[in-house]
Amino acid sequence: MKKIVFFAVICASIISCNSPEKKSLKNSQDETLVMYKLSEMALLMEEMYVTNEKLKEKILNQEDLGSFSEKFVNIHTAVLTDATDRTASFESFSKALIANQKAIYTVPEDSLKTQFNTMVTTCVACHETTCSGPIPRIKKLLIH
Repeated sequence: MKKIVFFAVICASIISCNSPEKKSLKNSQDETLVMYKLSEMALLMEEMYVTNEKLKEKILNQEDLGSFSEKFVNIHTAVLTDATDRTASFESFSKALIANQKAIYTVPEDSLKTQFNTMVTTCVACHETTCSGPIPRIKKLLIH
């Protein structure tokens, strides 16, 4: 009798241990992973952020800034996440952004921080009209 009870307990524990695994495997096979793909504009904005983060550090450390990245000009042609966001307002802000970004490399050294902050403020102003999510992150670029 002891052998039967022992055998039953062993079988029950094996069955109970294997059941969740099978369910777990089945659930993971049934689930479809959906990967979010960034638009050209989102990728460009990420690159612009990283570039300006480095530029901020160079300004603060009084290092050579290098030259304006022509990739930024792609803001006029990059595919947006939502094509309806390419409005007259967007075009106006993007032109101002490029002008303000280029000016960073030409202003006198004593105006550098102000010009950098003007460029950042242009980004914030544009994002206040559409896609406001990144504003807190963009504001971190400001030089205080």
